Amino acid sequence: MVVSRRGASARAPRVSFESRKSAPLQSARQDSAPIIVGDCVAEMTKLPAACVDLVFADPPYNLQLQGDLKRPDDSRVDAVDDDWDKFASFSAYDDFTRAWLMACRRVMKPNATLWVIGSYHNIFRVGTILQDLGFWILNDIVWRKSNPMPNFRGRRFTNAHETLIWAARDASTRNYTFNYEALKAGNDDVQMRSDWLFPLCTGEERLKGRNGKKLHPTQKPESLLARVILAASRPDDLVLDPFAGSGTTGAVARRLRRRFVGIERSADYAQAARARIAAVEPLPHEALASFVTAREAPRVPFSALIERGLVTPGVKLVDAKRRHRALVRADGALSLGEAVGSIHRIGALAQGLEACNGWTFWHIETPQGLMLIDVLRAQIRTEMGV
Repeated sequence: MVVSRRGASARAPRVSFESRKSAPLQSARQDSAPIIVGDCVAEMTKLPAACVDLVFADPPYNLQLQGDLKRPDDSRVDAVDDDWDKFASFSAYDDFTRAWLMACRRVMKPNATLWVIGSYHNIFRVGTILQDLGFWILNDIVWRKSNPMPNFRGRRFTNAHETLIWAARDASTRNYTFNYEALKAGNDDVQMRSDWLFPLCTGEERLKGRNGKKLHPTQKPESLLARVILAASRPDDLVLDPFAGSGTTGAVARRLRRRFVGIERSADYAQAARARIAAVEPLPHEALASFVTAREAPRVPFSALIERGLVTPGVKLVDAKRRHRALVRADGALSLGEAVGSIHRIGALAQGLEACNGWTFWHIETPQGLMLIDVLRAQIRTEMGV
């Protein structure tokens, strides 16, 4: 499977909303906080096919609570007991899951991906249905909560995590967006793992109702959504949340300069989400510029450094410990003793190796000390607008 490491292919289909007759999307594009009120399956049928780049879904978990949940001091826990989380049977929940997943799949672009979050109550059923419908699971992510709710009855382990499934639209999906290098760079140059530690949504981030209590019982932390969106989309991509709730996905999408459309059954939740999203200030463009790897950047030959006057023929390049010295020729080659060749070949020869990245091996002497020649290459790329 081919993966686009920083963004979807330029050949990926794009939808011109002006050319479509989809009223919900056209109005949503004009709205700074587009939340469509209605049933997610019905509203998704009104969207154009293959128009969405990323889906994040936080569906009802079907927690199956039986009666009130009490603490040891007999105080009542404000648990999820809303009607939208209640289903008559597992079969009814499966039918509901299948319907909204099918609707999502229709609006996803061929290279789009879907994230769905859940707990042990529902995530295994969702995963099975995902595979039955033809989605291709890429990863399961464990969100480990740093401040989980304790198990008050002491009859089970503390439920300290939730699971996210990341899936492509089908097994043949190519060039789905995965910003691997950017995530790695932000993780101290270590690959991002599939276990993520974030606290539950608390404090000022938690939306409150008029009674001072939490507005939505399952509001997710913005930090969690930020990692999802940064990992699997790029600026100006269209993000869909079919269970918009309190608007966390929309708020993060707006901050990260992604386009967004959400669907929410509750008019009260939708109103709060609109206000929340509208208040978000998008980050400056330079803070969201695409991460360009050395492999993706345009090629700059060593001779270009000579042509720009950054390196002078006749000077000697050295390694970091000044054990090897190679003469720079006017044609852009290096000479080391009787040997003449590229910065890579001569670097390998100096070390007795078969291969070498000359850009990260050779240095030039400056008044401030040694400087990698790769720094000079980066300077040229900056001038090229990369």
